[in-house]
Amino acid sequence: MTDQRLWVPERNIYTYPDVMIVPKPVELQPGRKDTVINPIAIAEVLSDLTEAYDRGEKFAAYRTIATFQEYLLIDQYQPHVEQYVKQSANQWLFTEYNGLEARVSLATVAVEIALADLYENVEF
Repeated sequence: MTDQRLWVPERNIYTYPDVMIVPKPVELQPGRKDTVINPIAIAEVLSDLTEAYDRGEKFAAYRTIATFQEYLLIDQYQPHVEQYVKQSANQWLFTEYNGLEARVSLATVAVEIALADLYENVEF
């Protein structure tokens, strides 16, 4: 889906994640057709302007969503991905991947992503 936003009710905010993985059935905010409420994974592409917000306040807001289990932070300036996977309440496992030869295995869905594919056609 495109142009879907995310509602974070505990923080009373809407966000537009770069990528969301949502299980079926997709749950929408009551009365809305463009607002998801049940993501299991979210990925954000970091920029100089958004990095602090994506790592801090935004990630803290995402962690208040009961269904949210996995967060990827993708560096746009070098082949580097950070992965956070929920282990239990208030506990997240951090793993980082560096270089085009690295592969990220998602915890929420059976998908493995090669950084070479993720960064295809990106010039550093």
